Amino acid sequence: MERELARALTWACELGKSEILGFEWLTHRVDYERFPESLIVTWVFDSDRHMNAAIASQAKVRMHELTQAAFEDIGITVAQIAAHVEVDSEERCASRHGGDWDARLSSRQRSGGKHGQGH
Repeated sequence: MERELARALTWACELGKSEILGFEWLTHRVDYERFPESLIVTWVFDSDRHMNAAIASQAKVRMHELTQAAFEDIGITVAQIAAHVEVDSEERCASRHGGDWDARLSSRQRSGGKHGQGH
């Protein structure tokens, strides 16, 4: 499942990079004992400015659409895609965690599971 999830999210990531200003990469975390409820996809932007602009625009809808399509591609069904998508920025990670994404994602971990590789 992890390999298929990584493949599907890589597809979403590549489309997102070509369509959403300031979007750079995404990652996921999951606790497979509480799957799919615990699955969280984090979309990472280069700056707070681009992240906030995306949240306030149709880009937010597009992130949800791409995440939903990736999930559906591998047979993952969730009730509300918004509960499985969050956004972050390189700028925030640098200022609050010294650029250490492992520490940042661990501190944000709602699921109690591990985080996946960046896509």
